[in-house]
Amino acid sequence: MSAVISDRPAAELPAEMRRLIEVDDADAVKTFKDTLHAAKRRLFERYEQGVPVTELVAEHSRLVDLLVESAWRRFLPGTVPDPAAGPAAHEEAAESGGTRAELRAALVAVGGYGRQELHPASDIDLLILIDEDGLERMGETIGALVIFLWDIGLEIGHSVRTVRECREEAGGDVTVITNLIESRRITGSPVLYEQMRDAIAPDSVWPSEAFFEAKCKEQLARWHKYGDTAYNLEPNIKENPGGLRDIQMIGWVAKRHFDADSLHDLVAHDFLTETEYLALIDGQSLLWRIRFALHRLTGRREDRLLFDYQRTLANEFGFTDEGGNLAVEQFMQQYYRAVVELNRLNEMLMQLFQEAILLHDQIGPPQPINKRFQSRSGYLEVTHERVFERWPIALLEIFHVLQQRPELKGIRASSIRLIRENRHRIDDDFREDVRARSLFMEILRYPTGVTHALRRMNRYGVLAAYIPAFANIVGRMQYDLFHVYTVDEHTLRLLRNLRRFMVPAHNGEFPLCSSIAQHVPKIELLYIAGLFHDIAKGRGGDHSLLGARDAWDFCQLHYLSEFDSRLVAWLVEQHLLMSMTAQRKDISDPVVIQAFAEQVGDTNRLDYLYLLTVADARATNPKRWSSWSNALLRDLYHAARRALTRGLDNPQAQDELVEQKQREAMRILAQEGIEAEDCRGLWSRFGIEFFTPSSPDEIAWQTKQMLSASAETLPIVLVRPVATRGCSEVFIYTQDEKNLFVRITALLDQRALNIMDARITTTDDGFAVNAFQVLGPDRKPVDPGNESDEIRALLLAELRTPQEKGLRVTRRLPRQHRHFPTETRVSFAEDGSNERTMMRLTTLDRPGLLAEIGAVFEECDIRLQSAKIATVGAEVDDVFFITTQDATPITCETALSCLRREIHSRLERSRPA
Repeated sequence: MSAVISDRPAAELPAEMRRLIEVDDADAVKTFKDTLHAAKRRLFERYEQGVPVTELVAEHSRLVDLLVESAWRRFLPGTVPDPAAGPAAHEEAAESGGTRAELRAALVAVGGYGRQELHPASDIDLLILIDEDGLERMGETIGALVIFLWDIGLEIGHSVRTVRECREEAGGDVTVITNLIESRRITGSPVLYEQMRDAIAPDSVWPSEAFFEAKCKEQLARWHKYGDTAYNLEPNIKENPGGLRDIQMIGWVAKRHFDADSLHDLVAHDFLTETEYLALIDGQSLLWRIRFALHRLTGRREDRLLFDYQRTLANEFGFTDEGGNLAVEQFMQQYYRAVVELNRLNEMLMQLFQEAILLHDQIGPPQPINKRFQSRSGYLEVTHERVFERWPIALLEIFHVLQQRPELKGIRASSIRLIRENRHRIDDDFREDVRARSLFMEILRYPTGVTHALRRMNRYGVLAAYIPAFANIVGRMQYDLFHVYTVDEHTLRLLRNLRRFMVPAHNGEFPLCSSIAQHVPKIELLYIAGLFHDIAKGRGGDHSLLGARDAWDFCQLHYLSEFDSRLVAWLVEQHLLMSMTAQRKDISDPVVIQAFAEQVGDTNRLDYLYLLTVADARATNPKRWSSWSNALLRDLYHAARRALTRGLDNPQAQDELVEQKQREAMRILAQEGIEAEDCRGLWSRFGIEFFTPSSPDEIAWQTKQMLSASAETLPIVLVRPVATRGCSEVFIYTQDEKNLFVRITALLDQRALNIMDARITTTDDGFAVNAFQVLGPDRKPVDPGNESDEIRALLLAELRTPQEKGLRVTRRLPRQHRHFPTETRVSFAEDGSNERTMMRLTTLDRPGLLAEIGAVFEECDIRLQSAKIATVGAEVDDVFFITTQDATPITCETALSCLRREIHSRLERSRPA
C-alpha cells in the first residue's frame, strides 16, 4: 500500500490540509463545505475542457481523501500513527496489547471509493475500524465525526466494526467481503488495518472457489433482474448486463484469486490479450464518461440512462442528427455496442476463470469431432490455434457443429477468442466462396438450433461480418416507446418466434401459426425474410424497399430460385402490409379485404406473410402484444384466405355478406325462442353499419339484449369477455343524448382501460348502440368478476345521473411520453363504398384523448360511426369513420377544415407540459 498523507508529520502535510485541520470550530463546517463546492466546480470545468474522466474520478477521490482525512485529524488526532515509529514498533505494541491510541482506530475507504473511482455523486463508503473496546472509548467522537461529514455535504455510507466483526460479517455475506477486498487505508492504525486484511484473506473466509461461485450466482441474478439483455431502452449503466458491474466482477475475481491489483494483471496471467484489455478499458472509459455526465446533469447519484437525459447527453457527446439518423440514436448505438462488447469479454473471462478456479485447469481429455473441432468438458473447441487461419470456412462451420450436437453447452472461451481474432478473414472472397454460402444455408435449413446459432454468430461478430449490412443495425435503437429492443435484438427475437412455430411442443401458444408453419414448403425463406426485414433501418429512405433489394441480392448469391428469391424480397418489402391493414382499416369491409387479397396475390404468400407478421409484432414490444392483436391478424388472415379461395375475380358484395350474417344470427336466436319477425323489426331501425363489423354471434347476442329492453330497464350496460376477439366488450344501449360518447370514453379512460375499437350506431328513432372493445391496463381482457361489475356500476351511475361539470380524466401521463414530441396530424379520405369519411389522427398519446376528439365531433355536428384505436409507443394512430348527421360522407372542404382546426386547437390546449 502507498503511504497515506496523514502518516506524515504535521509540518509536512499539504497546506490545504493544514488549513482545514487548523480552522476554528465555528468556521469548520463552512470552510470544509466551501472547499468541497469549489473543488467540484473546478472538476466540472475540467470536464468541460475535455479532461479524461479517468483523471477526474481519481481527482475527485483525492479531494474526498483530503476532506475525510482532515476531518479525522480534527476529531481523532490521537489515532494518527507516529511516523517516527517504524513498522516493528507498531507490531510490538500490537502484540503486547499496547496503549498507543493509533492502534485503536483506522479510517478505511471501501467499495468504489476504495478503488479510487468516485464520480461526482457516488456514495462515499467508509469503514471505521476499531479495536475491541474502541467503541466504548471513541463512540461519541466517531458519531460526531460522521455528523460533521454529512454537514459538509459528503453523502457517506459508513460502518464501525472491529476486526472480529469484519471477519464475521464478511464470512456470512459475499457483498461485505467484496467491499472489504477493495479496501484502502486512508489514515489511522496500519497494524489494525493489516489485521483486518489478514482476517478476511481467502484462507480464513471465502476461499476463491466459493467466492467465484457466489459472485457468478449474484451476476446471473442481476442480469435476470434487468431482463438478461444489455438492450434496455432506459438502461442502468452500472447494473445492466455489460455495465460497470460486469467490469467490476472481473476485477473482484482477479483480486480474490490472483491477488491482482489491476485489470492489466490479467494480461500477465494469460487471461486477457493486450487487445482485449484495451477493449475492456475503452468500454469502461465510455461508461465512466456517461456516468460522470449523468451525475453532473442531474446533480445526484443517477445511473439510469433515462429518456429524460438521452437527447441532452447525445448533444454533449457531439452527435448531431443526420437525415433519418437521430443524434440520440447514434449516441445510444455507441453505448449498446460498448456494453455488448463488455458483456462478451465478461462471458469469456468467466469461463476462463471457471476452468482455472473451479476445475483447477483439469478440463479433461478432448473428444474428437472432426479435423477442426473437438469437445472438452461439454464445450466445443478448435483442435489447434491455426484452424481458422488454415480453414476460414470453419468460422461458419463451428456454429453448424453446435447445431448438430445439442448436448454441448457452448463454445470454449479460448475458441471464442480465436473467432474474435479471425473475424477479419470473413471478407469478399470468403462471402463469394460456394462452400460458405452452402454452409450458411445449411445452418438456416437445419431442423434444430437455428436461432441459437444465429444468436451466437451475432454475439461473436460473425453474422455482421458475413452479412455486412447487418453490421449497421447492431446496437441500433429506435428512439420511441414502441420498439423496446435494438434492431439486431428485435431481428433475432423475430427469428426465435418463427422457430417456435415449428416446434410441436409450442403448438399451444399460437395454434394457427404452428399449423401453417409446419406445412409451409420452405421455412428457411421465412428466416431470410426475418433477417432482412429491418436490415436497412437507419440508412435513409424506405427501409422496406432497401431491405427488399438486399434480400434479393442475398437470395441470388445463395443460389435460391428466382421464384423463392421474389417471395423473400416481396415479404421484406411488404412486411408491414398485414399489420397496417389490420390496425388502420376496417377489416369487416369486403372492399378492404378484396384490396388486401389482391396485394397478396395467393394463399402461399398469405401464409408466409401472416407468420412473419405475427413473429414481427411479438418481437417488437412484448408488452404491446395482446390477445386483441392476435385476433385482428387472425381475422384478417381468414378473411383474406376466403377471398383468395373464392377467386379475386369474384369478390363478395357487402349486401350479400350482411344477408349471410343476418340469416346465421336468426338461426342462433331461434334456438333461444326468439322469432325471426322480432329480429327483422328491430333491425329495420339500423343502418348497414350495425351489421358489417360484427360476427353473427355478436349480432345475435346484442339483438337479444335490445329485444329484452324496455323504457324502465334502460340504459342497458353489460361487460363481457369476447374470446374470439381477445378482449372484453362494453355494450351500451340507451336513449341517444349529447356528449354520450365523450362521457363513456372519459370514464373508461379514467379506469385506465385501453379502448381498442369503438362501434357507434344510432337508430332511426333516437337510440344509441355503443360497443367498445377494451383491454385492461395489463393489456388483457377485463376480469369478468369484480372489475367488470365495478365498470358497469360506474357507467350506469354516469348515464343515469350525469356529472354537471362533465367527467375529467385525471390519470397522469407516463413520464417517458414527455420526451417524444409528436406533431398532431389530421387527414381525411373518402370511403365511398360505405358512404362515409375516414379521418386519420396521429398525435401524442395522453389520458382523455378519445373524449377530447368526441367533444370536437359534438361541437362540429359530426356523427361518429366507428373508430379503430392504435397506440405505437407514445404516439396514437387512430382512424375514425365519420359522417354528417344525415349519414352522408363529409365532402364540404369548409367543414373538414373546421374539423381539422378544432382538433388541433383542442389537443394543443390539452397537450401535457
